[in-house]
Amino acid sequence: MNPIVNLPNMRLTTQRQIILEELGKVKTHPTANEVYDMVRKRLPRIGLGTVYRNLELMADSGIILKLEVGGTQKRFDATTDLHYHIRCVECGRVDDIEIPVQKQINQVAAEKTDYEILSHHIEFSGICEYCNASSEQMSIN
Repeated sequence: MNPIVNLPNMRLTTQRQIILEELGKVKTHPTANEVYDMVRKRLPRIGLGTVYRNLELMADSGIILKLEVGGTQKRFDATTDLHYHIRCVECGRVDDIEIPVQKQINQVAAEKTDYEILSHHIEFSGICEYCNASSEQMSIN
């Protein structure tokens, strides 16, 4: 997957290119610190602040998604098409959930308010398979 579609009003620097490439390689919705760790393998002298600023700038421009889920650290996603996420309440892991986007929710909400509905965000929460297995293992011991 190539996350670079178009960079409107933004110069594609080497740093941004590498940040996008590294983010596009994973489906884990990494935090800025995790992206920084990935990028440092290719750009050892890059600073955390540079990575964070570029992630914020690219998110503000719609090139990537910034996920602010459940009061946890911001996470970033190279997949910008509409999709839902599920968050583990134990470890904070965030995954995509492969269900169709419910576009009719916007119309239902519009009928119940005076707002012009632009979009919606649904976050599912649960316990991931790893935390579930860990808790089962602990209850056995």
